[in-house]
Amino acid sequence: MTLDRRRFMQAVGASAAISLLPRGASAGFAPMPSGWRRFELTTSVEIARDGAPVDLWLPVPAVTQENWARAGQADWTTNADRAELVTDPENGARFLHAAWDAGSAPARLDLVSTADAQDRNADLSDTGAAPLSAEDRAYYTAPTALVPTDGIVKATAESIIGDATGDLEKARLIYDWIVLNTARNPETRGCGLGDVASMLEMNNLTGKCADLNTLFVGLARAAGLPARDVYGLRVAPSRFGYKSLGAGSSDVTKAQHCRAEVFLDGIGWTAVDPADVRKVMLEEPPKNLSLDDPKVADVRAGLFGAWEGNWVAYNFAHDVALPGAASGPVSFLMYPEAEIDGAPLDALDPASFAYTITAREIDI
Repeated sequence: MTLDRRRFMQAVGASAAISLLPRGASAGFAPMPSGWRRFELTTSVEIARDGAPVDLWLPVPAVTQENWARAGQADWTTNADRAELVTDPENGARFLHAAWDAGSAPARLDLVSTADAQDRNADLSDTGAAPLSAEDRAYYTAPTALVPTDGIVKATAESIIGDATGDLEKARLIYDWIVLNTARNPETRGCGLGDVASMLEMNNLTGKCADLNTLFVGLARAAGLPARDVYGLRVAPSRFGYKSLGAGSSDVTKAQHCRAEVFLDGIGWTAVDPADVRKVMLEEPPKNLSLDDPKVADVRAGLFGAWEGNWVAYNFAHDVALPGAASGPVSFLMYPEAEIDGAPLDALDPASFAYTITAREIDI
């Protein structure tokens, strides 16, 4: 798990030089707040019951943050026997829970929700941002079922940050370590599992966004930095021309994407997305780009502190207990979840589930 310290610090130093360029200096990828966009999401579900009872849980945007996200309304039509909008009191996740008693007619539901988003870009100087409360600091540095903060996770975090003392320096070291040492695995199902300790123990630092960005969250928490995953959905193309960083059509059934945030004293909650750097390297035409490719350099600099508002946030929640579920908590709620007579359906196989999600931009 150790990386040659001199080689690592040289690479980090090069990255820091890139990252400290004035925002906007890179024409290729430069998100800046420039106005809110509103998106309408429609999730349509039809499940064959064959005489069995069905439970369904659909994530609904729940994140409202002053500068980059506003959760909107949710409405639905259904033949369910019961349906209600639920907000988890522990983690704030919001979801629609619908239940059908045993019967022969297919379980049908259409959920229409709205959310606003805009580009964000942090001022990485110490602006005197309000400190995080003691309660929130404890919550966002705590371990979760798949994200321990002791053992190999803590040891790895300590080896990365070395004698760094400032929040910004620690966070940047962890971000660059992930960019340099992980890889996107196209064979990973969905967005991955986010099992941080297993990734480190097996020395298999590959996966997708829920693996690589959750690895950032786990290492940051182990280093004493409050951090959180942000689970959501890509809903529009990237206006910077990156095919890999946006939705390719109005069908966003498989466009789920997990991002991350870290809280830096004096700066506040700060966007990070090292997983998308690796996604650009693997997928952006002509594909298999190197770290020094200009397209990669641009997003590597930009995605520490900024991200584009073509994505809607659902929640920050880990270990979500779904009311009425027989199969126990889910590690995160970013996909539709359902059970037929207590047996879970495969959320990562929408065709057999069966569900579709579409997105369109609407006027505010």
